[in-house]
Amino acid sequence: MFRKEIRDEIEIRAGSEAVWKVLTDFEGYSEWNSFMRPVVGAVEVGARLRVQVRPPGGRAMAFRPRVTRVAPERELRWKGRLWAPGLLDGEHVFEIEPLGTDTIRFVQREIFSGLLVPFVSKKILDQTAAGFGEMNRALKERVEAGRGIGP
Repeated sequence: MFRKEIRDEIEIRAGSEAVWKVLTDFEGYSEWNSFMRPVVGAVEVGARLRVQVRPPGGRAMAFRPRVTRVAPERELRWKGRLWAPGLLDGEHVFEIEPLGTDTIRFVQREIFSGLLVPFVSKKILDQTAAGFGEMNRALKERVEAGRGIGP
């Protein structure tokens, strides 16, 4: 089985609760997230989502992943696949790691696995990684400014 991972991380001056609230407010993505929108569905294990990613310089791609893990204020994962299991599976991971009382590390990863992984172009991987960076910076800006957090 072939495997490839891309990742981006950023430190955010806020608590886990504030980051989680913005991250899981899929309806609010249109206000700040140019990389991943729309995301439609429930933040609960087993839920089927509708996700569209728009990598910088690339074509928009739509997916129908299933939520596989929800650990409030710590981790959200979903997994999708191309055609059949084992050809090209993608597990998307958001992790919130507390670094202190008012700072967290936000990590966004995609773990590709399957027979077609060697054929995924470097350009697509680079564009996706750039999209992770854009989204992470926008999340940081939104959370640190207190927008989208509410009472």
